[in-house]
Amino acid sequence: MQIYTAERLWEGQRVIADPVVFVEDGRITRIGSRADTELPREAKVHDFPGAILAPSFLDIHFHGSAGHDVMESAQESLEAMGAFLAAHGTGAYLATTVTAPLDKILAAVERLAGLIRRRPDNTLAWPVGIHLEGPFLSHEKRGVHPPDHLLPPDISVFDRMFEAAEGQVRLMTLAPELPGALELARHATERGVRVSVGHSNATASQTRAAIAAGATSATHTFNAMRALDHREPGILGTVLTTEELFAELICDGIHNAPEMVRLWWKAKGPQRAILITDALSAAGMPDGTYQLGGFAVKVADGRATAHGVLAGSLLTLDRALQNLVAFTGATVDDGLRAVSTNAASMTGLHEQAGSLTVGQPANLVAVDSRGKLLASVQRGVLVSG
Repeated sequence: MQIYTAERLWEGQRVIADPVVFVEDGRITRIGSRADTELPREAKVHDFPGAILAPSFLDIHFHGSAGHDVMESAQESLEAMGAFLAAHGTGAYLATTVTAPLDKILAAVERLAGLIRRRPDNTLAWPVGIHLEGPFLSHEKRGVHPPDHLLPPDISVFDRMFEAAEGQVRLMTLAPELPGALELARHATERGVRVSVGHSNATASQTRAAIAAGATSATHTFNAMRALDHREPGILGTVLTTEELFAELICDGIHNAPEMVRLWWKAKGPQRAILITDALSAAGMPDGTYQLGGFAVKVADGRATAHGVLAGSLLTLDRALQNLVAFTGATVDDGLRAVSTNAASMTGLHEQAGSLTVGQPANLVAVDSRGKLLASVQRGVLVSG
């Protein structure tokens, strides 16, 4: 038996002072407080004085780390990435594709679906679904996505990807202004896929139409979006002022200046803000040249670029949480929403991530008053800290 204690336990709507979390066979068996709990002598107690216990992080926009790309879709690749992520507090993620030849995307999501279904019973972070970032993106705001492989929104193409992924697609980025985008947004939503607006040059009215068609989130706010204008607020103005819409952000101090992080937080936090990494295979690796879905990305001085354009990040969610607290003055409790419960709420993955309840796998973190990660626990095992 393992027992985890700290100053507080945080889990969205619930806060417990002096918590005691009992773990057996990798699962939470009881959650109480020290005042009314007797600790068994035979238990191994892990105490984190002054810390907050919270659910492990959920990254819904993740391309790779530790030298591996999710589109490799190989067991050994996911294991290497999973060990890296777990050490940084992330317990689950959406394996995020990039624009590529359609047959390559189909092959990758088919292999990923098999790996998701056969999740090993170990202490690695593991994908709980797939995020399709491409190919239905704007040419004007494609970022590093290869232009030759971008496609107009097409329900039949989407269905091929969805079926190849055995229904494991949880999220799709879509440019609302493209012909056929609204029809695809409605269709994908009917199939249980969340639609995120992004990589887009959409006007405000085009973005509002996508939200009416079912879009629930925005992909890496500010990045690869039409610039804000006082007469045509565009996609960005709509994202920031639509209360019900969730919105991702890359909080690495490179993709967005601290002032813009504060603007995003004022508009979306703490109930609709979602921190992501958009990490690529170079995360956790030295400077050099790495792969993102099949094309080369150069990494130097903390920046990843391809053809002079930012190409993902080297960020981890524990660092993103610290940055958010430092940039905005947000409380750690509110910041924790942005790395766990909000993403779980938007994707409908509550039972697999973003919560701490009896019977669930014991995936949790301990953080200090500045949001710094002190420990990461996966399946009841202390993997860092």
